[in-house]
Amino acid sequence: MAWRRGQAYGQDLRDRVLAADGEPIGEVAERLSVSPSYVVKLRARLRETGEREARPQRNQVPLRLAPMLSALRTRATSDATVAELRARSEAEHGARVSHQVMWKVLTRLGLTLKIGGSALPSRTAPT
Repeated sequence: MAWRRGQAYGQDLRDRVLAADGEPIGEVAERLSVSPSYVVKLRARLRETGEREARPQRNQVPLRLAPMLSALRTRATSDATVAELRARSEAEHGARVSHQVMWKVLTRLGLTLKIGGSALPSRTAPT
């Protein structure tokens, strides 16, 4: 798996960087295909805190719908659709959010909505 932005490097790479302690920073960075600043920061963290592992990543962005979570919890337990919840949040609280954001908030609250019965019946089901 290739490294992606916002994702920590693997522990094996961290261990290889830290194992090359006496070598110059530039050589280690070039040989292991990481930036020199990564090598410096990793060595400094080991020296200052003794930690070799990546810390858990945390989302520092507060929820846009945080002030109205209790209202959402009560309304979502009724037969409200996501579109209705979005319309109410905009009308009552001035918070305009996308369909996906509303779903994520409902999932975080542990709530599920009923799927409407407007879908066509399956062709593979026995009739």
